Amino acid sequence: MRLDQRLIADMIEPRTRVLDIGSGDGTLIGHLYRERGCDARGIELNMELVTRSVAHGLPVVHGDADHDLAYYPDHSFDYVVLQRTLQAVERPREVLRQMLRIGRYAIVSFPNFGHWQLRLRLLLGGCMPMTAVWHTPWYETPNIHPCTIRDFLELCRKDGYIVEKWLAVDEDGERAPWRRSIRLANLFGEQALFLLRRR
Repeated sequence: MRLDQRLIADMIEPRTRVLDIGSGDGTLIGHLYRERGCDARGIELNMELVTRSVAHGLPVVHGDADHDLAYYPDHSFDYVVLQRTLQAVERPREVLRQMLRIGRYAIVSFPNFGHWQLRLRLLLGGCMPMTAVWHTPWYETPNIHPCTIRDFLELCRKDGYIVEKWLAVDEDGERAPWRRSIRLANLFGEQALFLLRRR
């Protein structure tokens, strides 16, 4: 499992109901089912990944976060997870609203566009930066809404979401001492992870 998936799994209580949006090949769902006894399900846009997940016996359906979440009933899950997908959806604010309508908690992970390397490459190079996380050129990237940790916290404040827990990790996947400072986390955190709930 990727680092963000391990950290997400640690935030989820055993034997709970989980919906993973953008579930990919089902790695997180499989882990939650086997190791935590969760009733975990997925929704995935890429049909090849849906087929692969279903072939491994995982309950994943083909769907789109921007359009299909409206069909899920209120409070049907304990946790709704959006891993590394926020920046790629058409309407991130609406997706977050739907996640917290469907579930008691939302867990969101995303690459932090405020990271110092991205800032420096944009400043000195004058073009859209590329890194291990942001690895496609601007004209091919699915990342249409890049955001920073500070941007995301501001959206949570505006929409009245309570941040139960957050963390940022550096390039090596380590949680460093600066994680308690939003300003420093925004500068040095390559990825961010948030556990949210409604007021």
